[in-house]
Amino acid sequence: MPKSVEVASVAHILVINDTREILELFRAILEEAGYRVTLASSAVEEMHRITTLQPDLVILDLVFGREFLGWQTLQKMKMTRETAAIPVIICTADLRQAQELQGYLTEKKVGLLLKPFDIDELLLMVQRQLDLRQSD
Repeated sequence: MPKSVEVASVAHILVINDTREILELFRAILEEAGYRVTLASSAVEEMHRITTLQPDLVILDLVFGREFLGWQTLQKMKMTRETAAIPVIICTADLRQAQELQGYLTEKKVGLLLKPFDIDELLLMVQRQLDLRQSD
């Protein structure tokens, strides 16, 4: 009788950032680490996409152009039943804004990764956030 092999599913990560080079950097790092990656360049239209894709993790920039569209997307995700449990990592260069939001981010178990970041730091945070979803 053939032995059945259980294949662990590959985590699907949605990266939302308005800079093409940053998106491609995330794709290269995350795919190299074995993740399935979807890229998106606009936070405004992404709620429908997040709901439809149901990724295992969302990596989201706070600032798009000069607007805090990533912050708005994060709030909508956490207030929407279909997306509230999806782990999120905020990746931003805006240290001041990140510090102001730290209480909310901690309460909602949102990871915070400051740019420029170390690749190992990114991968550790990704694993930590994915582990959070497993334990919920």
